[in-house]
Amino acid sequence: MENKKLDFTPVLLGSDFNAYGMARSLYEVYGKPVKAFAQTQLAPTRFTKIVDLELIPGFSEDPVWINTMKKIKQRYADHKEPVILIGCGDGYAELISKHKAELEDVFVCPYIDYDLIKKLNDKENFYKMCDKYNLPYPKTKIISKAMYTSGEPIEQPFGYPVALKPANSVEWLDIHFEGRKKAFIIKSEAEFRDVVAKSYDNGYTSDFILQDFIPGDDSNMRTLNVYVDKNHKVKLMCLGHPLLEDPAPAAIGNYVAIIPDFNQDIYNKVQTFLEEINFHGYANFDIKFDHRDNSYKLFEINLRTGRSSFFVTLNGHKLADWVVQDYAFDSLKDKPTVYANKDQSQYFLWLGVTPKIFEKYAKDNDAKKQAMEMISEGRYGDTFWYAKDKNIKRFALYKWMMHNYAKSFNRYFVEK
Repeated sequence: MENKKLDFTPVLLGSDFNAYGMARSLYEVYGKPVKAFAQTQLAPTRFTKIVDLELIPGFSEDPVWINTMKKIKQRYADHKEPVILIGCGDGYAELISKHKAELEDVFVCPYIDYDLIKKLNDKENFYKMCDKYNLPYPKTKIISKAMYTSGEPIEQPFGYPVALKPANSVEWLDIHFEGRKKAFIIKSEAEFRDVVAKSYDNGYTSDFILQDFIPGDDSNMRTLNVYVDKNHKVKLMCLGHPLLEDPAPAAIGNYVAIIPDFNQDIYNKVQTFLEEINFHGYANFDIKFDHRDNSYKLFEINLRTGRSSFFVTLNGHKLADWVVQDYAFDSLKDKPTVYANKDQSQYFLWLGVTPKIFEKYAKDNDAKKQAMEMISEGRYGDTFWYAKDKNIKRFALYKWMMHNYAKSFNRYFVEK
């Protein structure tokens, strides 16, 4: 990247690993702390000098969010340089898109229009778009609240186990009951009925996505991070190969070990899709390899960078800087697409747990062997433990987090 001396101001929304990773990505390039706003203080942004975090009660939802943003906007109204607003969670990304017209007189809001973001955030609509653009996804049936309230048994056409996930991931954040998970692997008819009933009885109103379960452990997953510029041209595609996921019920699907990967066919298909729907901004895809038909099937699109996406920065592509180069410096329009990770000799392993936890729980295969070699050569890193942001409090917090990970894996891990 270039033009480091030109001026701009980034503003992050969130306090999680994604927010810290984006701030770290910017700090590595520009050497300045990043302002952030969030509802709650999460561990990744505690005791740090690179994130100036301001907490605002109720900031995750309207009307508090937009009313507060109008006040925050006044702080930046006299800035002549671009002030770039980056949402580090699904809810924040959707809120920015919803209120773009009220914000973009002061902020750069690198998000698609609200109608499109709603379609893509809803898994049911996303799969309809996959059909249109020939993107493979698991066999699917939609479960609605009306089906549940009718009192008739809900037929499911797949054998057990099956995957069950909320179609509306933003609404699901506000649903709470014993046994709630980000997504479910259902092993019996009784469990299926129990989860559907508890969900709708506790306030969920949107559909569920019921899917044929693709067999295989975590190492069959792939994660793809993309940046599409303001002219709707894909500029960065970086594929990752997850080797281990967090087993805790509230964190299922969160990757804790990723090595870079390269697959031009995946790159080509997703690039065509994003450019044809006139997308722009960041996107993250979850994908799984299906050995039954040797295809890679898309699970979902996230319209922001992910909590594990620092693996992109770790492997040489400063993720947060792409939006800066696009909107502050206008330097991407003549640049070719970067299809990352062709050179395996330059790979770095990203870890969200200790090497010891990874070695104990990751499935033994060629990818794990490669990862262990990278660890032995010192070619690995994480999001949290940053050389330029070390202090005794962050060290103690890191040790506490890793201790909790060890307990969680010991309690919840089941080999797939």
